[in-house]
Amino acid sequence: MALSASSHAQPSDATGVLVFADGSVVWGRGFGKVGSAVGEVCFNTAMTGYQEVLTDPSYDSQIVTFTFPHIGNVGANEEDHESRGLGAVGCIVRQEVTPHSNFRAQQEFVDWCAANGKIGLSGVDTRALTRMIRKGGAPNAVIAHSPRGAFDLDDLARQAAKWSGLEGLDLVPQVTRGVLEDWRGGHWQLGHGYGEHRNEKPHVVAIDYGAKDNIFRNLARAGARVTVVPARSSLDEIMRLKPDGVFLSNGPGDPAATGEYAVPVIKGLLERDVPLFGICLGHQMLGLAAGAKTAKMFQGHRGANHPVQRVGGGWGESEGLVEITSMNHGFAVDGETLPEGVEQTHVSLFDGTNCGISIRGKRAFGVQYHPEASPGPQDSFYLFEKFVGMLG
Repeated sequence: MALSASSHAQPSDATGVLVFADGSVVWGRGFGKVGSAVGEVCFNTAMTGYQEVLTDPSYDSQIVTFTFPHIGNVGANEEDHESRGLGAVGCIVRQEVTPHSNFRAQQEFVDWCAANGKIGLSGVDTRALTRMIRKGGAPNAVIAHSPRGAFDLDDLARQAAKWSGLEGLDLVPQVTRGVLEDWRGGHWQLGHGYGEHRNEKPHVVAIDYGAKDNIFRNLARAGARVTVVPARSSLDEIMRLKPDGVFLSNGPGDPAATGEYAVPVIKGLLERDVPLFGICLGHQMLGLAAGAKTAKMFQGHRGANHPVQRVGGGWGESEGLVEITSMNHGFAVDGETLPEGVEQTHVSLFDGTNCGISIRGKRAFGVQYHPEASPGPQDSFYLFEKFVGMLG
C-alpha cells in the first residue's frame, strides 16, 4: 500500500492507520496490539535487531519506521529483549509480516507485538515516509489497529495534535526501575544463554534512566559488580553504596527536563571526583552538568551503521579512527556550547554533531552512541573496559 499522507479514503483491506496532527492519513494493515497510541514518528535504518530496537526504553513514546523492508521474518524469542514491557509504542513496516524462519524463534513477531503492547502497521511505503521525515522532521501521530477497520479519524487527529511532543518531556519516571537491583546477568553465548558473573570489585552504581540490559552485561563482562538504582536516587543514597564509579544510562525524553533532578546529582558526583561514564541520555546530562546545552534534533539518529570519528580526548595514535556505531537519539549536546575544560572527543561523520565528551581533570566521559550495540556493530565495546579499567 503506497504512502498517501493526504487521502482519507479507506482501502477495503485497511485494518491499520497512521494519523498525523494535521489530519493527514497513511493506511495499512494492522497487526499486534489492538487499539491506538500517540507518539513521535521516527525511522531506524538497522537491518537486524528489530526486537532489541522495540524493547529499548529510549524509544518510549515513539513509533519506529523500519527502513529495512523485511521485519519479523526471524520471529521473536525470550533472549533478545532489552527491557520488559518498555520501548516503542508501535512500528511501521513495508512488507506484510511472514511466518518466522529462524532456529532461535519461539514466537511469531505479530504475536509477540500483541503480547508486548506494540501496535504494528504493514504495507506502508516506508521509503516515502522516511523521506517525508527527513524533509519535514519527526512528526507527531497516532498509530491505530482495528481488525474491523473501524477508525474515528477526526478523534485520532485531535489526539495527535493535542500531544505535546518530546521536547520538554521527562519520560524517565515511566521507564526507570522502582527499586535497587544487584545485576547478575552475564554475557550471552549461543547455546548457553546468559551466564552469571561473580565480580566483586570494582563496584559500579548504574543510574537507570531507561537502560538497555546489554549495557549492564557489558559492564559485568568488563569486570565490574553492578548495582542498578532508580533515576531519582539522591546523591547520599548513591554514595552510601560506596561506588568505585557511577554509570549514567540511556533513556527517553528531553535531557533538559530529566536534568532538573538528575543534573544536581551528577554535579555532586563530579565534585566528589567519582568516575563517571554516560551513554546517550546519560551523556547528554553529563554535558548539562558540565555546563553545556542540549538541543532537539531535526530528525535524530537511529540505526546500526553510524560512523563516528575520534577527534580529541587523548586517544594518541588512534585519534582520527572511525567507529561504526549504533545510535538512537533525538536530542544532542550542542558542541558549540562546550565550556572551558570540557573536550569534544567524538563527532558524527553524518552531520558533525557531538558524539562524545570528556572533562579535564576528572575521570568522567560520555558518548552519544550505544557502545553496547544490541543491535549493531561491536566496534565500541572497548569503552566499557576503558571505564572499568580506570576504577582500579
